[in-house]
Parts: sequence; C-alpha cells; structure tokens
Amino acid sequence: MGINISDTFTIFNDKKEWPKINGAIRTKDELIAALKERLEEAIPGQSLVFSQPVQLRFNELLEGVRADVSFKIYGEDMDVLSALALEASEIIEKIEGAGDTEAEIKGKTPLLRITPNSRELFKLGISKEHVLQTVGTAIGGTEAGHLYQGVMKFPIVVRLNEENRSNLESINKIPVGISNNLTLPMDRVADIEFTETYGDIRREASKKRAAVLINVRGRDTQSFVKEAKTEIEKKLKIPSGYYGEWGGSFKNLETAKTRLKVLVPLALILVLMMIYMAFGSFLQTLIVASCIPMALIGGVLGLLLNGLEFSISAAVGFIALSGIAVLNGVVLVSYFNQLKKSGETGNSLIIKGTHLRLRPVMMTALTDIFGFVPMMLATGAGAAVQRPLASVVVGGIVSATILTLIVLPVVYRSFEHRMVVND
Repeated sequence: MGINISDTFTIFNDKKEWPKINGAIRTKDELIAALKERLEEAIPGQSLVFSQPVQLRFNELLEGVRADVSFKIYGEDMDVLSALALEASEIIEKIEGAGDTEAEIKGKTPLLRITPNSRELFKLGISKEHVLQTVGTAIGGTEAGHLYQGVMKFPIVVRLNEENRSNLESINKIPVGISNNLTLPMDRVADIEFTETYGDIRREASKKRAAVLINVRGRDTQSFVKEAKTEIEKKLKIPSGYYGEWGGSFKNLETAKTRLKVLVPLALILVLMMIYMAFGSFLQTLIVASCIPMALIGGVLGLLLNGLEFSISAAVGFIALSGIAVLNGVVLVSYFNQLKKSGETGNSLIIKGTHLRLRPVMMTALTDIFGFVPMMLATGAGAAVQRPLASVVVGGIVSATILTLIVLPVVYRSFEHRMVVND
C-alpha cells in the first residue's frame, strides 16, 4: 500500500488531534512512524511502504522494485524463495535505519484448476477444446447477444450464477457436449481441484526471484547495506543453486561511485591544467590549487550542519565546488602579479592587492551563495537531490572565500622571492 506524504493528515478522522500531532512530531521520520502506527490500527493486515510517487516509479523502472533498497533472491522453487525472503525480511527489519521492510511475495492464493483428462477424451474421440470452451462459458461467460436501449448497447453474457461458480459440486456437474445427443458431467472428462499457487511470479536473468523491499531512514544507504550484508551472510542460509543480490538505489550508488573515481581526478587535472595555462608557473598553480582543500573543508561542514549524508548529488557538488573555489584564487594571484610587474613588493603588494580585490572576490562568492541558498533550504519535491549539492557548494564557498583572503596572501608573500611573472 503506497502513501503520498503530501496528503498526510487526511487519514486522521478526528481533526482535534491534528494540532497535538503537529506539536509532537519534529522530523519526517517521526511523522511517518506516527502515520504507520495509525494506519496499522485502522487497517490491520496491510503492508505499508511510504515513498514519494515519482521516486517510487523511478525505482520500479530502474530496478523493478518499489523501494530505495532491495535484497533480491534468485532460484527456481517459489516455496524456497518465499521462505528465504520472509527470513531475510525478519533479519533486516531489526537493523537500525530499516524504515519500511517487507517481503515482495505475499504467499499463495487459492486457484480452481481444471485439467482435461486426455485419456478419457481420446476414448470419446473429442479434443480438449470441448472442455475448455465449456469451462470458459460456465466460469468466464460467453457473449450471446446485445440489448439495445435507445442508442446504448449492452452485451448479454451467459454463465453460471455466482453461487454455482464457487461451488465445486456444481462445477463437477457442468454438462460437456460430446456429440449432438450426448453430454457428460465435467468430472468425467476433466480433473477438478482447488489448489494454491503464487499469484505473482517475477523473473530476472532467466531466473525466478523474490525480493525484500527496504526504505532506509535516518541513516546513509551505504552503511546500512554494509551492515545488512554482514547480518544476511551470518544468519541466512541460502541453499545451493540460489543466490542473493542487493539492488535499488544502492546499486545505482555503487555504479555512480565507480564513474566518479574517474571523473573526479579528471576534473581536478583539467582545473590544474587551466590554472597553469593562465599563469605559466607550477608554483603559482599550486598556490591557486590550495583553494580547493579550503573549499572541501566547508563542503564537509555544510553537510554536517544540515544533517545530511554523503551522496551522489553531494559528490557532484564537490566537483562543481572545485571549479568555483579556484576562481577567487585566480582573481587574487592575477592581481598580485600585476602589482609585482608595476614594481610593488613585500607587504604593500599583499595589502594593496587584497584590499583592491576584496570586492570582486566577495561579489563572486555572494552571487553563488545566494543562488544556492534556496536549494539548500528546499523542502518540496526534489529536495533530497538539491539539498546535498547546495549545502556542499554554499559551505565550500564560505570557507574558501574566508581562507582564500587570509591564507593565500600569506602563502604568496612567503614565496614572493621565487615568483617569476611573465610579461
């Protein structure tokens, strides 16, 4: 059962309780816990999963499951898969951070199975279609004509009434046409029984699979999956021929991390190359590049102060921050070089250069900060992606600006005697 958080309090019948609930609940996790408790009281026997509608659909499209993280078990016997999924669900739901945990397979459902008796039909000289057509008419219904009322047209369907359709004895006595003058009861030409089967059988990679659906709350996905993997390996005995696999957003995270291992060094190399092309000096390139670790400090603090975990969007924020951070360093060092060409040296060069370039540096930083602050404070749809990225950029720019105006002039002054300024 899916719950849209935007319609949060419509499930509370007593409106007098709303202020009390609003006053007691402080975080989204507490709100979801209160909703889950109330729904389980009002609708017992339901399996509840809380998610955003768009997020749920993307999870289904990308991984085939409607949760952030899934533990998939592959094999051939559905009974074994179902038992393993239920056992895995019990293990995982005890781990800290497992907000919603449920086994995808819901058990068996009753089924009426009618199997034509090939040996008896061969003796009578008729095909299985005679039996199947009779079953289709009696149970499903056959269109016998239409009823017209003015311009409206209604089909007339012939079939057994509801009471007889659910009565095994009545089904056994359904007459099956053998010839023009002969009919036999259904139980003479077919085996009829009520059985139980799985209503939903899913396959991936040519294997049947069951899954445990998990929505992680109050904890980062990576550490949760790492602990869950350890618990599953210790407590879940998976028989030979069956195997498990972790999927969902965790799988996307692992794929993205692999790509970032290439993209992050590549981005840093490109930044360093562009700095060197601007100054033509390895020493000045290293001085300007020192702005990057200054910015990274603020990016990490930005995540911590906002209570956010490292994510892919945060990693993208760090990449963007690397380019933004060196801009202020380029502005300062370029002007220091201009003053050095004009004959300024020593402390007067540093004081004059920092003073005259304070406004451009602050304007560059403030425009970026004001642009990202609304994203950092976002609470609506997409906030889970926007907030980590914006928090990293805002925190990084603040620390980079402050440290750049203090540390970078000091470093430049220390190595001024070794500076070679190209004309």
